Amino acid sequence: MNGPEIHVEVAPALHVFVPPARRSAATGLTTDGVSTLGHVVESLGIPLTEVGTLVVDGRALPPSHIPRAGERVSVRPVERPQRVPGAPLRFLLDVHLGTLARRLRLLGVDTAYESTDIGDPALAARSAAEKRVMLSRDRGLLRRRELWAGAFVYSTRPDDQLHDVLDRFAPDLQPWTRCTACNGLLSEATKEQVADQLKGGTQRSYDVFAQCTACGRAYWKGAHHEQLEAIVERALTEFSGRR
Repeated sequence: MNGPEIHVEVAPALHVFVPPARRSAATGLTTDGVSTLGHVVESLGIPLTEVGTLVVDGRALPPSHIPRAGERVSVRPVERPQRVPGAPLRFLLDVHLGTLARRLRLLGVDTAYESTDIGDPALAARSAAEKRVMLSRDRGLLRRRELWAGAFVYSTRPDDQLHDVLDRFAPDLQPWTRCTACNGLLSEATKEQVADQLKGGTQRSYDVFAQCTACGRAYWKGAHHEQLEAIVERALTEFSGRR
């Protein structure tokens, strides 16, 4: 590029996306004179899904702004909790976020998940068709224009991933209402209704069951219930009622 030079300052919350040289004060950046500010920001490695406000010489301007020589740009992160207007808040997760998907479903959050790699175009198309927020660690996927909405998952640890999504979007939590396997809604079930899924010990030891209305999977308070209960209680304590 040999066009106008601007000065760009990246907020600390977005430093993970840029090289160390751009993590201190505002640094110079030569543009081509025709690309939008949104394109310039993405060229630095920052997905626009992570940008809340672009402040140019003290004024908030849209990503479509064409930078001019000498402008000082501040790239700020999305405000939390982030509002996603236009549809009920629901998510779509890529193949790498299976544990996060199950935990969101455990909390009753509408969460679609692809257990196989169907490719970025198909994921983006599904996000648009179903109006779901795409959650991914793939920056390339989050840059696809056909996405309805998206968000970068910053951590590789499921505990941190869940905390970040709940903190960022503050979804309505309704634990124990969704199937962790398929996202379907659960309903109460009798032991007789789910008897074909129960082994001898389970049939003798438990009397309270639920069943997925979509895939038919049976649920009861089994050996892992305490671990799941801890996840639910922690989420409710920290995030319930924030919207």
